[in-house]
Amino acid sequence: MLYYLFTWLDKHYDIPGAGLFQFISFRTGMAVILSLLLTTVYGSRLIRILRAKQVGETVRNLGLDGQIQKQGTPTMGGLIILLGILAPTLLFARIDNIYIILMLITTVWMGAIGFVDDYIKVFKKDKEGLAGRFKIMGQVGLALIIGWTMYFHPDIVVREQVTLPAKAQASLDVHKRGDQFYYTQDIKSTITNVPFYKDNEFDYAKVLTVFGDQYEKYSLVVFLLFVIVIVTAVSNGANLTDGIDGLATGTSAIIGITLAILAYVSGNTIFADYLNIMYIPYSGELVIFAGAFVGACVGFLWYNSYPAQVFMGDTGSLAIGGIIAAFAIMIRKELLIPVLCGVFLVENLSVIMQVSYFKYTKKKYGEGRRIFLMSPLHHHYQKKGYHEAKIVTRFWIVGIILAILTIVTLKLR
Repeated sequence: MLYYLFTWLDKHYDIPGAGLFQFISFRTGMAVILSLLLTTVYGSRLIRILRAKQVGETVRNLGLDGQIQKQGTPTMGGLIILLGILAPTLLFARIDNIYIILMLITTVWMGAIGFVDDYIKVFKKDKEGLAGRFKIMGQVGLALIIGWTMYFHPDIVVREQVTLPAKAQASLDVHKRGDQFYYTQDIKSTITNVPFYKDNEFDYAKVLTVFGDQYEKYSLVVFLLFVIVIVTAVSNGANLTDGIDGLATGTSAIIGITLAILAYVSGNTIFADYLNIMYIPYSGELVIFAGAFVGACVGFLWYNSYPAQVFMGDTGSLAIGGIIAAFAIMIRKELLIPVLCGVFLVENLSVIMQVSYFKYTKKKYGEGRRIFLMSPLHHHYQKKGYHEAKIVTRFWIVGIILAILTIVTLKLR
């Protein structure tokens, strides 16, 4: 909202400094600062309120070192993260931008699902929380909103280089690279970035080329299926990773910084042309949202780092996972998620492998056997005697390595 105010002031009164709000970099910086202030200043107040309401974590004794001491620690702290994301975004981003609108919907939608889950656990004294099928329904519902909007909304386009005569009914722009002229069009497309591939592009529609020349009419179905899988996998991965103090929050901050970089280069014609990646018009505003997201995660670490004064609960973890998935899809970097969100992926896989192997061996040998001492993976290392602060730090280091590798893939083909 401040963007519109200061743009109006700059236009009509030429106030010094008002023009700064035209720059995405300035608004991103302000979003980070405000997010940090909100989460650190108001975080302590929320913790006091949660304690007064006796909104404490119920801990099951799983034999983990230091686990029982966490009994009664305030949960639902994800509300702090939601505040740190929504307020700066509403103030500094262009709220008529379709990408920002979708990210705001994602934040509120997934935060609401997580809040209901935490509410049932805390106030209804039901340890299982919201039934899994309802969580899945919520995740699928969000995925359908995102996928449908991206497929049909007129402002969600990609800029592609074309040869004459142009096939699409869109305006034709002329550009010059050195002594060569080339033409581009902003068109609707199901194309996305794919790592380690020569042209760095993949079209969902072409998955169904086996159906002949009419395969494009099924492209919406394929695209929606991919979006559903990505949203559910990443949000559940973030949820599973939120098991020890600071792990999910710190890992998400690293991912958020990387997504901000990817959004900036994808929404900037100069960088997109230099890196030879697709330019996505209007997506630059997402950098501001990413700044607020990173600020909220880092600010929450003030209270969530070991020993944690508050847990984010599903209110935070489901929202974080949904945000990361939706953001990556919108900047068309979702196929980089297995690399960028490698920590989430490994945590997910460790649970799947553990459960599957236990069921298989129980059926075959009459007793269940385990691959890990405990799953998700971070609990395996706790069982091995590692202090949780050391586990978190090492997972962060792995996350940083994966983030760097993700950025490198833009040129590694």
